[in-house]
Amino acid sequence: MTNEQLDILLTDEVRALIEANLERPAAEVALRLGSPHRALIATQIKYLSRARTKLPSYYRSRCILPDLAFEQSSSERAAATKHHSGGLAIDLTCGLGVDSYYLSKRFERVISIERDPVLARLARENFRRLGATNIEVVCASSEEFLTEFEGGADLVYADPDRRSGDGRKLVLLEECSPNVLALKSRLEQIAPRIVLKLSPMFDTSEAERLFAPCVIEAVSDAGECKELVVEFGREVTVGSRRATIASVVSVVVEPTTDGIVREEFRPEEYRYLVASDVALRKTGLAADYMSSRVDFVTSPVGYAFARERVDDPLLKCYEIESMEPFDPKGLRRQLKTEGVRRVDIMKRDFRMPSSELARALGVSEGGSRRVAFTEIGGVRWQILLK
Repeated sequence: MTNEQLDILLTDEVRALIEANLERPAAEVALRLGSPHRALIATQIKYLSRARTKLPSYYRSRCILPDLAFEQSSSERAAATKHHSGGLAIDLTCGLGVDSYYLSKRFERVISIERDPVLARLARENFRRLGATNIEVVCASSEEFLTEFEGGADLVYADPDRRSGDGRKLVLLEECSPNVLALKSRLEQIAPRIVLKLSPMFDTSEAERLFAPCVIEAVSDAGECKELVVEFGREVTVGSRRATIASVVSVVVEPTTDGIVREEFRPEEYRYLVASDVALRKTGLAADYMSSRVDFVTSPVGYAFARERVDDPLLKCYEIESMEPFDPKGLRRQLKTEGVRRVDIMKRDFRMPSSELARALGVSEGGSRRVAFTEIGGVRWQILLK
């Protein structure tokens, strides 16, 4: 977004047109609205529509939403999991400002750093609309700000940009902006706690190697890992791992030897298949968490089995209809007899792609008929779920 486009979006005329056409499809607005700014208006309508679920406060306040900043921003549900509080928090990577906005609910004051002048101006406008009067937006690079900043803070937060200037995805943490590894000692001088949001794909063992002692937290929403958060600094003296489901639950799990239940696997005794939330698996806590709640755990990333239903927000429990050794031809015949053409294929510890399984069973992926596949002790199993 340019300054000129932002100027247009701030005019009363364009704001009124956005409001009047908010319920119309954005593509229709782009083609048919009688305004020279219809493409810009349509883009705002498109992202405001998406913001209803991802950023409901931004939607209600009719904030201005640039496309790239919106796509890269945290959801409000994920941002709301931030649990720190205090006097001053510094957000080194403002962007659309969602994390700064939620930090402002728990800190007396927030300084939010944004290197792009247009995004900095836009963030100030959006914070005004949101009523977040305790956020100061500074237009500078993180490095410039940290060089000139005097004093301390209670928390420094950063979500390093994982895209290069030409849009290429960056894998190494030192390639991202800001380079938190190069700035680590300066960050620790400023605040006793530093919180970094990393890619959900980032390896947790590597995070521990780089920042130990540290707290590693995986945040999930709707069965998908949304954030991997690492906290370190002078006040973090003991490492731990936390699994969080946005707006539902957050737990710290004490690791056991390996979390595997060692009893003999007796398939005829188990009534329920238990699947751990992705946040538990991402942090390597699944087996440790399940070991005291179920009767059999197959592996650190596999399914578990229980004789009685398990009610736990971090675990999903499915009633078993039947469990037999893997027999694709027999299962194909059964599904055909039932008239099933689409199957929800679930699998863990099973070395066969879902697409290949679907072909072997003569079905398409999806649908309400659930079948789980796993391997236990060298035996592959097919599990029909009610």
